[in-house]
Amino acid sequence: MNMKPQEATTAPTTITYGHVDGCALLADVYTPVAGPNPHPAVVWIHGGGLIFGNRTMIRPTFRNVLLDAGVVVVSIEHRLAPETKLIDILRDVETAWRWLRGPGAAQFTLDPARSAAAGGSAGAYLSLLAGSRVKPAPRAIASFWGFGDITRPWEAEPSAYYRTMERMTRERAMQFVGSAPVAGAPLDRGRDNFYLYCRQEGRWLAEVTGHHPTTEPGWFDAVCPLRMIDASFPPTILVHGREDTDVPCEESQELAARMAQLGINHALVIEDQAGHGLARVPPKRVAAIETQAARFVLDRLRA
Repeated sequence: MNMKPQEATTAPTTITYGHVDGCALLADVYTPVAGPNPHPAVVWIHGGGLIFGNRTMIRPTFRNVLLDAGVVVVSIEHRLAPETKLIDILRDVETAWRWLRGPGAAQFTLDPARSAAAGGSAGAYLSLLAGSRVKPAPRAIASFWGFGDITRPWEAEPSAYYRTMERMTRERAMQFVGSAPVAGAPLDRGRDNFYLYCRQEGRWLAEVTGHHPTTEPGWFDAVCPLRMIDASFPPTILVHGREDTDVPCEESQELAARMAQLGINHALVIEDQAGHGLARVPPKRVAAIETQAARFVLDRLRA
């Protein structure tokens, strides 16, 4: 779990991009001091296994390179599982894109035709799904340690890695979640304990989707990016640590292989000895990787 948010160095404007189920859906909008007008935009989606996390969890160098190039960066929150299931979380992402192309474009002088999606971990997963679900599609996607098939054993079955940690009981885990929908949550609220429980017990799919691949295999086709990619998929850069114990590196490798098969413009960056979130990688190297990802996106926004 990469629970520590990245520190923001640029003060954003916090806006509400939608309301649903009594929740205000918030986003932090980072605006450049110069650049083309109207501005291109990148929508960032935070990680947290769809269960925890908030809009402050944004990669700082990635954001700052985009800002320096005149791009508006919109870091969104969405409703969280288990109170809200995956299909409705995806609807929040779609709502964010409608805001971007409507009120957001007017308020922040955006060019809706030049927009991209990016995110870390579960946010990368949602960004990859946006590549198929959002119409018109993003110009580019940056996936940081994302995943393409949520029905694979690493996610659908108990995690050997998380089982090395102190066992989290369901009774204790349930203390950190509720029944009323919540969008975004401070990290000190302890929702990561529910994520830990889900991974230890192989309950993530059930709690996040409300479905099971054994009894409803076809339901998962539309929520697995690997199955949704076709020749029209946006150019994509995939970043992953080879020693990732949360999301296996093979997830990005298989996505890259599928993109190569279909002739999709893509790049795969695998960092040896790196864990989830590029853990154990020196800061200068992390900054270089984030810069590479930002420039990949910039090249497609300028095309």
